[in-house]
Amino acid sequence: MPKLNDAVKKLLESAKTWVIATQGETPNAVPILFKKVVGDDELVLFDVFMDTTIANIKKSGEAAISVYNDETLEGYQIKGDAAYTTDATLVAAGNSITSGFQLTTKGAVSLKIREVIVCTPGPDIGKSI
Repeated sequence: MPKLNDAVKKLLESAKTWVIATQGETPNAVPILFKKVVGDDELVLFDVFMDTTIANIKKSGEAAISVYNDETLEGYQIKGDAAYTTDATLVAAGNSITSGFQLTTKGAVSLKIREVIVCTPGPDIGKSI
């Protein structure tokens, strides 16, 4: 399983939003504000308004994350196996973030990373890390 290198982790941790893309009955891509990096091979996205995203994940079990810095042009696409959970520990972790916005976490998407693709313009664009 691919590991997140330091550059990818740094961008993920500094980006205000990520975009999650899913496929199912209808393609779906939405910005995600409530999220975190877990170790070197997992991302967690907290569910506040993810109805179509969750339906697609339950159908396909896959998702992709896009993260990009529009000033430096550094970017990555991260593909993986996605699962939805209402695990109490993850919901509590999500609520520690979302409650500051007067929102409630309903669950979480766990993305186990299979592939990281460079989206930064240059000779490595499109290559897997």
